[in-house]
Amino acid sequence: MLFTTHQVVQAERFRPNTLVDHLDIRFGVDAMGHLTASMPVDHRTHQPAGLLHGGATAALAETLGSVGSAIPVVPGGKTTVGIELNVNHLKGVRDGRVIATGELVHRGRTTHVWDIRVRNEREELVAVCRLTNMIIDPRP
Repeated sequence: MLFTTHQVVQAERFRPNTLVDHLDIRFGVDAMGHLTASMPVDHRTHQPAGLLHGGATAALAETLGSVGSAIPVVPGGKTTVGIELNVNHLKGVRDGRVIATGELVHRGRTTHVWDIRVRNEREELVAVCRLTNMIIDPRP
């Protein structure tokens, strides 16, 4: 699935009063039409040793994939929830921003599977992630 700048505007509407807002996660689209999300590496996302916290990386990946799945299903009256997330941390980051790029590798009727790559500002691979989302009816 390819994304447009219009859909990025839709993604930004999911931010207010959430963890996404607190972590300053920002959405975008790359030149190939893949959804992206970036996050600062600072006091909000550090672990005690001053490196990017693995949980913050996981939050970035789940945010990207969950919003990426929500964009096509919410207009049809559905919503999405993450049911499995795997993150392999490959490189430490102390500052700047990290950028996650997601590719929807399976778009089923009831599940979506995302491949997500997180890179630092030098475009070095920081983490590889796999997210599975379930597509459900929203609760009243």
